[in-house]
This record gives sequence, C-alpha cells and structure tokens, in this order.
Amino acid sequence: MGYDLLLGLAVSLCVMFFWIGRRATLRTQVAIDDHLDRYLEDDSGAALSYMMGNNLTQMSFIERVLIPMWRGALGRLGRLAPQRNVDVIAKRLDTAARPYGLNVLNFLGLKFIMATMFSLVGSLLGLVVMRQPLATALLLAGAFAGVGFYLPNMWLALVISKRKGVIVNALPDALDMIVVAVEAGQSFDQALKRVSSRWHNPLTEEFDRITTEIALGRTRREALTNASERIQLSDMSNLLTAIVQADQLGVSIGKVLRVQADQMRTIRRQRAEALAREAAIKLLFPLVFLIFPAMFAVLLGPAIPMLVETLGRLGG
Repeated sequence: MGYDLLLGLAVSLCVMFFWIGRRATLRTQVAIDDHLDRYLEDDSGAALSYMMGNNLTQMSFIERVLIPMWRGALGRLGRLAPQRNVDVIAKRLDTAARPYGLNVLNFLGLKFIMATMFSLVGSLLGLVVMRQPLATALLLAGAFAGVGFYLPNMWLALVISKRKGVIVNALPDALDMIVVAVEAGQSFDQALKRVSSRWHNPLTEEFDRITTEIALGRTRREALTNASERIQLSDMSNLLTAIVQADQLGVSIGKVLRVQADQMRTIRRQRAEALAREAAIKLLFPLVFLIFPAMFAVLLGPAIPMLVETLGRLGG
C-alpha cells in the first residue's frame, strides 16, 4: 500500500513539474514575441535612442512626460473593454502600421474618451441649445456617444484604405527595383534593404520590418508570412507566397520575381483601363446636376423675362 502511494505521488509530481515547465516555456516564448513586436512596432524611436546612448534630458517635455501620461491613461481605459474584440483590433492596427504608436489598449481607451466627449456634446446640445427635456437630452447624448465610440473605427478604416492604396501603387516599381538588384547579384534581403534606402513609403516600411525580423532571428518564411497576414492585400500575398514557395523548392528567386513583376505591370495597366472606363460614368453626375443647370441659366436666363412678358400680353 505504501509503494502504491509513493508511486502515485511520484507520478503526480512528474505531471506537475512537466506542466509547470511547459507553462514557463510557453510564457517565455510569448514574452520573447511580445518584446520583438514591441521593438518592431516602436515608431517613436525612444528605445533606439536609448540604446544608442542618448540622454533622456535631450527629449522634450512633451516626449518625456505628456505622451507617456496620455498613453497610460488610454491604456487604463482600454482595459475596461471586453476581450472578444482585442484580436480583431490588434490585426487592424497592425494593418494600419500602428498609427501614432497606438496599441490595442490605447485604441480602446481612445474610443471611450471619444464616446464620453461626444456624449457631453450631445447633452449640452439637447439641454442648452435645443432646450429639450432631460429624457430627450439623455437620448441625444447616447446617440452622440455611439457615434463617438465608432468614430475611431472609421478613422482606422480610412488609414488602412489609404495605406493599402499607397502600397498597391508603389509595389510594381519597387518590384522592378528588387528584380534589378537580385539579377545584379544581391540577395533578396539585400535587395529589400536597397529599395528601402531609396524610398520612404508604407511599402518600404514593410520591407524594413521584414529584414529586421530576419535579422532578429525569425526565418524568412515566418517574416514573409507575417507580412502577408499583416498587409492583407491580394497582390502582396501572391508575391510573398511565390517567394516562400521558391525558397522552399530551391527555385531561382530572380526568375520568380521577374514573372511577378510582369504580372504586376499587367495588373496596373488593367486597373488604369478600368478607371478610364469609369471616368465617363463618374462625370455624368457633375454634368447633370452642376454644369447643365448653369448652362441653362446662362442660355435661357435672358429669354425668360421676354417669355413672361409675352405670355402676360397674350393673357391680357
């Protein structure tokens, strides 16, 4: 009986130690990924400046005090939000390249602040300006709060759309430069660095992030896959998928990039032709509602008094 108890205790201890070690390993990996993401997503340059030996006294009062206080307040407000939308917001912020250094908690805090401000504006509008009863003012404040809560989402969607448009427009020319650099003897990573040193736009920012992730220890496949999931563009996803497959199968990356560059130029020409076909339809509404009324007013304006006078004489 004593041996069975000792054996069961030993097995229980082994399972517990295994679970503790596994949890510690996963927590360490998550911490490493979190530090890596924070390093890659730091747009303020404060961490890099500190690593390069710059003194904090060289930073302005706004950078040292006000910005950290503002981000801390946004972060505390963001913790009040439920967890079900955190992953979606995190992906959208990654797609938007973390504008103004916002993380998920900062963005959620911003939504709460906008909702509070708009609710105050709605209540003041209902009570002071419109002089409505308290119940009507509360309903107006709730409606304004809803608008303020979703206004950051609309702003983030505009940022994502604008960024994707810049990437789509810059991708064919950047890919041509990468093809030239690779065919000249440089590696794919060196070609990305060369293009990034020549241009400064959202596409080159993604190239910089890819090369930085590779330099920090991630494989090329992981870096390219993360970029594809982060950008969420079909053109970019096809390009990065082709590069990953060429790297796995041992195919020449230069040939793959040449084919992708030709395809990108064809797609850009087709998009330009589609926009040219849509121009006639888009011009129809300004012509009908703006230009034609003005032309009729200029042409028929002098004749209207004469027509009125003539009809008046006939009626008399």
